[in-house]
Amino acid sequence: MRENTSDQKTEKNKSWNWHPDLPLQLSPILSWPPRPLATLKWVAGYWLVISSVTIEFLFACAVFTLFQPEASVMATLAPGWIFQIWVRNMILITLIAGGLHLWLYRYQLQGNKRKYDHRGQAKNNGKFLFRDQVRDNMFWSLASGVTIWTVLEVGYFWAAANGYMPGLELRQNPIWFAAFFVIIPIWSSFHFYLIHRLLHWQPLYKLAHGLHHRNINVGPWSGISMHPVEHLLYFSSVMIHVVVPSHPLHVLFHFYQEALNPPFTHSGFEQVMLGENPRIAAGDFFHQLHHRHINCNYGTREMPWDRVFNSYHDGNGIARNK
Repeated sequence: MRENTSDQKTEKNKSWNWHPDLPLQLSPILSWPPRPLATLKWVAGYWLVISSVTIEFLFACAVFTLFQPEASVMATLAPGWIFQIWVRNMILITLIAGGLHLWLYRYQLQGNKRKYDHRGQAKNNGKFLFRDQVRDNMFWSLASGVTIWTVLEVGYFWAAANGYMPGLELRQNPIWFAAFFVIIPIWSSFHFYLIHRLLHWQPLYKLAHGLHHRNINVGPWSGISMHPVEHLLYFSSVMIHVVVPSHPLHVLFHFYQEALNPPFTHSGFEQVMLGENPRIAAGDFFHQLHHRHINCNYGTREMPWDRVFNSYHDGNGIARNK
C-alpha cells in the first residue's frame, strides 16, 4: 500500500492521495473451480475485525435487547412505537455518518492518512442543495432515507407481530440462525448489484440515481444520500424476510447493513485510525472507483458480479465495460 508523496508519484497513482495495493482483488465466492478455504477466509475477514459489519451486528443486538417494542405493542399501528423507531434510526445514522464526518472531515483527526481523494467536500457548489455537499447529503439521508427505512421497518414488524411473516427462533435451527448473519451481507451485495445496474438505466438515472452521483468525491453522509425512488429500490433488499423465516435480530441487522454500511463505504478513507494505528475498516476503494468512473464496479467486492459481467475496474487502467 502506498501514499502519494512529492517523490513517489507515478503515472498509475498520481490522481489519488492514497490507495490500497493494486490491482484490487475480488472475493473468491464465485471462483471456478470453487475455493472453499479462500472463501471462508474472506468471509471471516470482515467478521473477525472491527468493521462496519461487526458494528452493525452489535447495534442490532443492543437495539433488540434494549429498545425493541414488544410484539403485542407493535401488533397495532400507533404513533408511540412508530415514533420510537424513527427516533432510534435518526440517532443511529447520525452516530455513524455524523461521527465519521466529524472525525475524518470536520476535525480531521487523522489528517489525510488513508484518504483516497485529495479533495475535500464541496462547498459553494450550485449542483447541491444549499450549495453545500454535506448539507445536501444530510437532507436526503435524513428526510428521505430515514423516513423510507422507518416505514419499511415499521411495516415488517407490524406484519410480524400479527403473524403475517415467517418467523425463526434460535432453538428451532441454531445452525441456520447463525449462518443467516453471514448470508445477509452476501445477499445484500447481490441485490445491490442488480438494483444498481437498473438505476444506471438512463431513464432511472435521470429521474433518481443522478442525485447520488453528484457526489464524485464521496463522504460519510453521501452513503444513503439518494432520491426517494432509489431509497425504495435500495431498501427492497430486506423483502427477503417476507419469504425466508427470520428472527427480528436478522431483520434489524439487515436494515443496519443497508442503512449504516454506506456511510463507512463512502467515507473516503480506507481506515479510521488512532495515531498511526488502523482501528476500524471503513472505506471501499472499489466503490470509490465507481463514483469517479461511473460505468464500472456496480456491485461490491463480496459478490464479484462485475467480473462476471465484464464491468470490473481493478484500479489499474480503464474499466472493460463502457
